[in-house]
Amino acid sequence: MPAIIISEKDIILRSDNSEITTSDLEQIKNENPVAEYFEEPQFNLKVLSLLSFESSSDKYKRIPLREFYSTHDEDENFFAFRAKALFEWRKNTKFCSACGTKLKPHPVQTAFVCPDCGKIFFPKIEPCIIVLISKDEKILLARHVNRNQDIYACIAGFMEAGESAEEAVRREIREEVGITVKNIVYRGSQSWPFPDQLMLGFTADYESGDLKLQKEEIADAQWFDRNNCPASPKPGSIAYNLIHRNWK
Repeated sequence: MPAIIISEKDIILRSDNSEITTSDLEQIKNENPVAEYFEEPQFNLKVLSLLSFESSSDKYKRIPLREFYSTHDEDENFFAFRAKALFEWRKNTKFCSACGTKLKPHPVQTAFVCPDCGKIFFPKIEPCIIVLISKDEKILLARHVNRNQDIYACIAGFMEAGESAEEAVRREIREEVGITVKNIVYRGSQSWPFPDQLMLGFTADYESGDLKLQKEEIADAQWFDRNNCPASPKPGSIAYNLIHRNWK
């Protein structure tokens, strides 16, 4: 049974990179304040979430989940990101939105069920688009106001009710940088449980307009040579793949 230990946006690992065991779970649980422990039978998964992490032993280490993603395989990433997403969902899903009754775990599915009215609540996933825009031999990268890192990345945003993913691409680009695009092509997706996004990646070609920044969202945006980009997202993220893979 895979065992995942998370603390805020980090994952706790053994220093020798061997698998977390039941003994590890118990030791760390006893030494640290616990936010929640739960098991998910559907994927045979154990999850321990901590309010904070300190260890008296050097056999454990903590790394950002974003860093974990770039250094581990697809199955390991699935369990780590699922653990994080399920914890965030469980933390924020306590009562029935229809009648206010306290929810209970569903007996079979990964879900909560209202014992009073029977309404079922499944894990929340919020679809987002992220798009790399090309103009001739250059790409458009933006520095976002709300990021805590001084890096340039792709235009991104949440999809709105009633939109297709392609419509969301056009709207977000128009709103954030004031231009229109063409040749929108889907390139892949990535779970991003901070707290519950599913990133849908696209490329698009510049069509018309001058850059006009939405100041509430974008601090700066410029056209860059792909081979001479500023600081950008780390390997492993869909943003990195869009920026550094040559799609032409």
